[in-house]
Amino acid sequence: MEDKKLTEKESLEVITSMIALTKQRYIGDGRILLMWGYLTVVLSAIIWTLVGLTHNPVWNWLWFLLWIIGGTLTPVMDKKMRREKGVKNYSDTITSRIWSTVGFSAIAGTAMCLGFLLVGGIDVWSMMLAIALIIVPFAEIASGIIVKEKSLIIGGSIGLSAGLFTMACIAGHVALYASWFMPFFIIAFIAMMIVPGHILNNKARKQV
Repeated sequence: MEDKKLTEKESLEVITSMIALTKQRYIGDGRILLMWGYLTVVLSAIIWTLVGLTHNPVWNWLWFLLWIIGGTLTPVMDKKMRREKGVKNYSDTITSRIWSTVGFSAIAGTAMCLGFLLVGGIDVWSMMLAIALIIVPFAEIASGIIVKEKSLIIGGSIGLSAGLFTMACIAGHVALYASWFMPFFIIAFIAMMIVPGHILNNKARKQV
């Protein structure tokens, strides 16, 4: 039996329906954005406060709680949402792989920073700011384009702008003092993850 070839119109309809289905599945996934957003903001505020009060940089090791807590909760939440949404389509897979790349980049970056510190005694932790404020928002923008969700595109663009500014400061040897950079970092994450997360959840509630 000969396979029927799709016309251009039919192909566009299939692609459009896949995007629509992915967006429907993605709506409500603001839960993961919110988890990472609130976790990062709260932990940033705690570390900023502790370092400011004690003037002891040892509190910066608490940043590893991001990977411990977030890395534990993300697969649990993702598995629960997969059960709720059913089988993934191609657009779902692309979105998932984009965020998997972010995770692998974060792990590789952390390992590299530890290597420089333990082997050469060189502090290159500012490199992680590129991952937090460039790679993460880039993935968010890409996801927003795939599912045609403006809140992700706008939030990601704000985060990316903050990341480019941060990298310009690093390249220009402008000191990232906690007194101004931590509030800047926190505001960027609120705009990048918390606001879009609440928008997605609000849309999900309206669809119920």
